[in-house]
Amino acid sequence: MDLYLPPPKVCTPESGGSVPILIVELSCILVLSHFFNFILKPLGQPAAISQILAGLVLGPSGLSRIKFIREYVFQDQAGQLYVTVATFSRILFMFLIGLEMDLPYLVRTLRVATLVAYGGAATCCFSGAIVSPFLYNQTHAHGSGFKFAIILMMLLANTASPVVVRVVAELKLATSEVGRLAISASIINDITCLLGIAFISAFTNYSKPLAHPKGHTSTSSNNDEPVETDGEGFGERFFAGIVCLIILGGTTALNRILSRWLSRRNHHRKYITNLEVAFLLMLTFAVSILIELFGYNSMIASFLLGLFFPRDGKTTRTLLQKLTYPVHHFILPFYFGYTGFQADLSHIVDLRSVLLIITIVCLSVGGKVSGTLFTCRYLKIPPNEGLVLAFLLNVKGHVDLLIISLASQNHRWPPGIFNVFLITVVFNTIIVGPIVSYIVRRERKAMAFRHIGLEWQSPESELRELACVHGPRHVPTILGLIELQNSSPKSPVSLYLMHLVEITGKERSNLLYHQKEDDDFSDDEYFGGNDGIEINNIVDAFMAQSHVQVHQITTASKLSSMHEDVCNGAEDVGSAIILLPFHKYLRIDGKMESAKEEIRTINQKVLRHAPCSVAILVDRGLGGSTTTTQLDHNSYGTRQQQQQQQQQQQLIATLFFGGADDREALAYSSRFAMHPDVSLTVVRFLPPSGNNEYNQSQGIEMAVSKDEDEVLMKIETSPSENDTDQAFLSSFHDRYVGTGAVGYVEKYVENGAETVKALGDMKDMFSLFIVGKGGTGHSPLTTGMSDWEECPELGAVGDLLASPDFGISGSVIVIQQHRRPKMDPNDG
Repeated sequence: MDLYLPPPKVCTPESGGSVPILIVELSCILVLSHFFNFILKPLGQPAAISQILAGLVLGPSGLSRIKFIREYVFQDQAGQLYVTVATFSRILFMFLIGLEMDLPYLVRTLRVATLVAYGGAATCCFSGAIVSPFLYNQTHAHGSGFKFAIILMMLLANTASPVVVRVVAELKLATSEVGRLAISASIINDITCLLGIAFISAFTNYSKPLAHPKGHTSTSSNNDEPVETDGEGFGERFFAGIVCLIILGGTTALNRILSRWLSRRNHHRKYITNLEVAFLLMLTFAVSILIELFGYNSMIASFLLGLFFPRDGKTTRTLLQKLTYPVHHFILPFYFGYTGFQADLSHIVDLRSVLLIITIVCLSVGGKVSGTLFTCRYLKIPPNEGLVLAFLLNVKGHVDLLIISLASQNHRWPPGIFNVFLITVVFNTIIVGPIVSYIVRRERKAMAFRHIGLEWQSPESELRELACVHGPRHVPTILGLIELQNSSPKSPVSLYLMHLVEITGKERSNLLYHQKEDDDFSDDEYFGGNDGIEINNIVDAFMAQSHVQVHQITTASKLSSMHEDVCNGAEDVGSAIILLPFHKYLRIDGKMESAKEEIRTINQKVLRHAPCSVAILVDRGLGGSTTTTQLDHNSYGTRQQQQQQQQQQQLIATLFFGGADDREALAYSSRFAMHPDVSLTVVRFLPPSGNNEYNQSQGIEMAVSKDEDEVLMKIETSPSENDTDQAFLSSFHDRYVGTGAVGYVEKYVENGAETVKALGDMKDMFSLFIVGKGGTGHSPLTTGMSDWEECPELGAVGDLLASPDFGISGSVIVIQQHRRPKMDPNDG
């Protein structure tokens, strides 16, 4: 059975003038969609709604009814070419969706997303089955009533994943849990409905060619009746499906080989060439069209080709960079505009048709809302998020048009029924935008990514980390830290690596994800230059060896406003912590040398304005010896270096003095605790137990050490703070120390001098120290340490560990828990 959509009108394509007419139509859709978007965007409506409205206005129910426009602008001979372009647009967009899809997240949330997708769909199917006899009689449809019910159930239950992806992105929900869950559920729903169409086509009682020579079923004779078939039809379908699966699997394997080879071939470049990109896209088009010719829709095929495309290397990075802009700004307006263009309101001439449309729309909305809310209640998802999910999963698109086309071709429905269903598809999608936009505006704070401290996050929850670099120097250490944190699929870490590029002239700022089109100038100094190539090479090698996903971002701006890019980037990706490089770096001779002083200023501003917790990395490599652990900038490291590093146990110490920042540092440390190559030790400092008067006057609670020569010290700035520290440490102890995963040491010190001595005794014992910045209050345990403080943004202990005079050999991470940003008049 042919699964191509029929054109809006019966047409006889003429190659002579169809292409110019199509260009005119596309131009009209782009102009009109931008006009509607200009009006509706301030109201919070996504661009997809504007593009559907543009198609509706230009279609048979709008301007096409004018004789002059119908004869000289929207002529019938461009109709089939319109369908062809729509097919290629769909293939390209679904490939991009698969390429951008977070596969690990989809796997982790597969159960929840499946329940959400099928919950609303099941209710829609149930209500559709009940109402189908009534609608069958009212629409005067021909053919089997059972098949009419199946078509209606699928039409109500389906969700258009391309529309959901765009609506979620434009409502700024792409990084929130509700947005990501909506995308996953919509894709599952879409794929299920497409498989349902393939199943129906395999068992249909109507004989249809696997591929019509002109790409659509001929309707030249109204007297033609469907021809009954025997069991051979199913056998042909089954064989065609097996062939399609073999082709799809072979192409997926070929893509992996080509991706690796093209990345190696262009190792000196930032991106692969345009010719190589064109070849990969042509391969995708060829496979998708071949599957169409076998009688199956290519949406699943193109999506799977993108989903299983290798994520590491220059090839994927280039495809994302080359496809994102044209798809979002040219292909999608045409794709969504084509949906609205097919609806013909002129057929709605009586009250019965209006009531039918209202009935079908209410069935779809009511089924999705009731089923999704019931499922969300079972999954303990908040009702406001469940309502947003319900309406997002009610949008319709290409698969619904395919279902209507399938029914119209097989059952010879009257044109009125065809248009009634088309109009319901358009209206279902249009009403989603205003409703979801209203709910999101009202519940923005509740549904946005919650920027809370790591202290209150579950260790099993996903940790989104934004790591900033000014060049390739700190990238190996950052990637090594991420690999040590990503110890289990149950506690995943998502790294967003932001390359901060300074603009010194009058160039445009905030060029997020920007890249010049001309390959000869793609690596110029304004956008990273050779540093960008080195960073890409390090990341590519790391991803190939560790299989940890790294999302790369490049932002270019002036140093005075660079902190805004960092804070905005953290907000956009929903980061829970920002990792910043210290403004000093380690030289080959082992001494720390200051880079640009402006980097220190950027770090200070980020600490004041960040929407989440902030960590500053004093990079001295990992492993305690820079000669064996500092990785080469041109690659993530040779295989021998990697094996040596994996065999070497990473000794990490977390220093706990008390307070919110130290609790945040301890929560951050817990991400390393379960890695087999990490030995984590928590060192808690407490005052000596003998000085009772001093301790009581300072509000210090005593603890007795297990070892006579070691002291534990805990400062109680307030009873509530002390209780919070004690409760958090108790929970950490039960979870990690009690099970033997983490070591625990208590050290007694009385003042800053003894703290310095205690730290000096362990300075060569660990490859990484993690410590909280500390509050504004003065602790007796650090008394006098601030007298020689050089970098207050690191706190007293962090500044000591970062000092070259202290002679520490390990790296240091100083963490500040998320605090409300303060306005600073000097930040302008």
